[in-house]
Amino acid sequence: MKAIIVDDELHGRENLRAIIESYCPEIEILGLADSVLTARKLVEIHKPDVVFLDISMPVLDGFDFLNEFDERNFMVVFVSAHEEFGIKAVKAGAVDYLLKPINIKELKQTIKKLLVLINKKVEVESSSESDKLMLPASHGFEVLLTDNIIRLEAEGCYTKVILIDGKNKIVSRTLKDFENTLSDKFFFRTHKSHLINLKHIKDYSKLSGGYATMIDGSKVEISRRKAPEFLNKIKSFLNTI
Repeated sequence: MKAIIVDDELHGRENLRAIIESYCPEIEILGLADSVLTARKLVEIHKPDVVFLDISMPVLDGFDFLNEFDERNFMVVFVSAHEEFGIKAVKAGAVDYLLKPINIKELKQTIKKLLVLINKKVEVESSSESDKLMLPASHGFEVLLTDNIIRLEAEGCYTKVILIDGKNKIVSRTLKDFENTLSDKFFFRTHKSHLINLKHIKDYSKLSGGYATMIDGSKVEISRRKAPEFLNKIKSFLNTI
């Protein structure tokens, strides 16, 4: 796993790196950051799997760092000398919370958690070309053909799945999770709240900022930033059918 360490204190950064390099060969430290600004640049450069993040830092703290990202593509392990941020860390989606000074046994347990999550992510990505999707249901799970999905819409931590039979399903998974699961050959994220099936687009209009009309008559916004990528994706898709 690729990782970066964020801590405003030099000793904190170097000490954690030394411990990880000595006891956790599964982790490769790609960079050290002494501030939120530097950390953001390292994330853009290295695209780490995990960020070991201090909380109490001057100007901007660890939570401010997380707020810099609309969508987080890395896991977070908070490393702090203070116990009182535990609940806030859980709400922020941290995988774990390590107290300074670092306990090597606890660190190794944290690494095991990270490995489990990484392996699950790989399994999801490897199945992204599947023509079926498994959704949780009250009785267990339900299997859908991806061709039957017109689009998906974010509703907080939930996602609404709109099907060709007119039915909607509310699922306790984020839209980002579905974006990672469904094949990007057929599904495209047009907007932070919308993921559409390219097979079910009826037409596209540049009016009102740009939107796609789906076969059920719904109009889905295409963000200005996404428009060029969307048009290229449609051209590529049409060339394959």
